Amino acid sequence: MPDTSRHPILQIKPLGFPWETIDPFLFCVYHDDAYPQGNAQLGPGASLAGRDMGQDFSRKDGWSMYHGAEVPGFPSHPHRGFETVTIVRKGLIDHSDSLGAAARFGGGDVQWLTAGKGVVHSEMFPLLKTDAPNPLELFQIWLNLPASSKMSAPHFTMFWSEQIPRQLVTDALGRRTEVTVIAGQLQGVNVNAAGAPVSGPLAPPPDSWAAQSDADVAIWTIRMAPGASWTLPAAKGQGTRRQLYFFKGSAVSVAGQGVSQHAAIELRGDARLELKNDDQGAEAEFLLLQGRPIAEPVAQYGPFVMNTEAEISQAIADYQRTQFGGWPWPDSGPVHGRDPARFARHPDGREEKPAAVAARS
Repeated sequence: MPDTSRHPILQIKPLGFPWETIDPFLFCVYHDDAYPQGNAQLGPGASLAGRDMGQDFSRKDGWSMYHGAEVPGFPSHPHRGFETVTIVRKGLIDHSDSLGAAARFGGGDVQWLTAGKGVVHSEMFPLLKTDAPNPLELFQIWLNLPASSKMSAPHFTMFWSEQIPRQLVTDALGRRTEVTVIAGQLQGVNVNAAGAPVSGPLAPPPDSWAAQSDADVAIWTIRMAPGASWTLPAAKGQGTRRQLYFFKGSAVSVAGQGVSQHAAIELRGDARLELKNDDQGAEAEFLLLQGRPIAEPVAQYGPFVMNTEAEISQAIADYQRTQFGGWPWPDSGPVHGRDPARFARHPDGREEKPAAVAARS
């Protein structure tokens, strides 16, 4: 039985960049870039003067080039020992990797990439509109792998927006909350972004910590109408840890405690609590990350996350020797043309498009 004598909030910290995470998560970053209209090269149709090209995290004029030269984004870079979960809410990402996979996704789509024993990928942000702004909004979350899965085969998964289940709840005053369930269990999830019925929840990749039945991993986004209230259910697992990120809106209450700045809020996993958007004129949004800790040593060197320093040294040596299979693309940051259609091409050559996937669901 839950201990009701303790407050459900463990701590509140201001949001930084990247966002602070707790085991089993390693990293969480939120990109919200107001890119201008695009040019012929699918980059920004604006001057790049004054930017530290190759390392531009300046947010000058509301956007950054990151490691891109012509097109913003992150050209080819390696990973080993964890997973990336990329949730694209606005705009598009062009993915290419050393497995030969490629994808263009966005508008609510999610890519879940198990790096396992090693993969190289690029994530570029093509600016397709030449007559209007190209806003981009996304989360990238790094989920650790346990030692038993760190050298698993890489795995590439797409969750199209048309598949991802949501819960739509209206409170006693008729104000709506929408919960999007990328991972985890939530009773009452049954529609997609368009309101069409879907089957859910979606299955995580096979070697993911999230695929363990007792890991209790959840990745949810929560959007609350002005003045809305919603009760966050208690986590199902023993020892589950929870971090709730308040990232959009002006003022909310969490378990009765007012929060007036964007924050990372660590919650007790066994607590059921009320969320309330205290702003009567604007929406509030949260990201929830939860899971049972892996509780193993973490050794990290940039894009490699293992359990020991010796394994990090081996990862570096393996990458220098094999390039994790090599780079089959003509340049380090491929983009996939001007056709805005979303697609995925898997390492085995299988083509996938969201409309066809949704029709089979």
